[in-house]
Amino acid sequence: MKIRCCQLIIKTDKPLVNAQVVNLRGYIGRQYPKLSLLHNHSSNNSLIYTFPRVLYQIIDGIPVIIGIDEGIDAIRQIGPTLTQLSLRGVIYNVKEILDFEQEVDFGVIKSVTSYSFLTLWLALNEKNYEKYQRLGPWLKKKELLEKILVGNIISISKGIGYTVPEPIKANIKTIKEVPAKLKGVPMIGFLGTFSVNFEIPDYWGIGKSVSRGFGTIVKTDNRQITDKQTTDKKTINE
Repeated sequence: MKIRCCQLIIKTDKPLVNAQVVNLRGYIGRQYPKLSLLHNHSSNNSLIYTFPRVLYQIIDGIPVIIGIDEGIDAIRQIGPTLTQLSLRGVIYNVKEILDFEQEVDFGVIKSVTSYSFLTLWLALNEKNYEKYQRLGPWLKKKELLEKILVGNIISISKGIGYTVPEPIKANIKTIKEVPAKLKGVPMIGFLGTFSVNFEIPDYWGIGKSVSRGFGTIVKTDNRQITDKQTTDKKTINE
């Protein structure tokens, strides 16, 4: 399946850190409240329960806003008017915005592809957290996480209208637990690598709160947003 995808790469006068993704999303949402895809809430302020069409990332200190399909039109309304970011009282002046659009592949493949988590994968909800904690041997925990990973990929597929034609087979290669917080609630996140017979675009997220930058993945041989994308970029704001 081919999917239209666009990145707005926002170059600021000083770098950001990964923890500021939630602040970036909040700032953009407040600046453009009528564009529901930017903050994933409907007109009555209820949450839109589907895979978000706009994802927020900070990659190597650079804010990146990713639009998927109809999300592209939403993020392109940002470019001409965005001159600064105000994140928790700190002003970041926007020097340049680059617009990079492409068609990306999504779906089951015959081979397997390896991915790394760039940000914490929030795999566990309250129910499967308790189950995870009760499992003793690591292999049992690994098996549970692989099932959750497959479930996450199926959820994305449903959210973008892709019917999975055959079983998804995931293999967690390396993983480590990392303490995390979501909206002030302590939980466990995971970092590591996995392989799966599924093509997922770089810088998309898997698991909970992907619109806030959690669960961001990239193919293990493709860890940079610069250089490879230099051609075809279009300057929006200088």
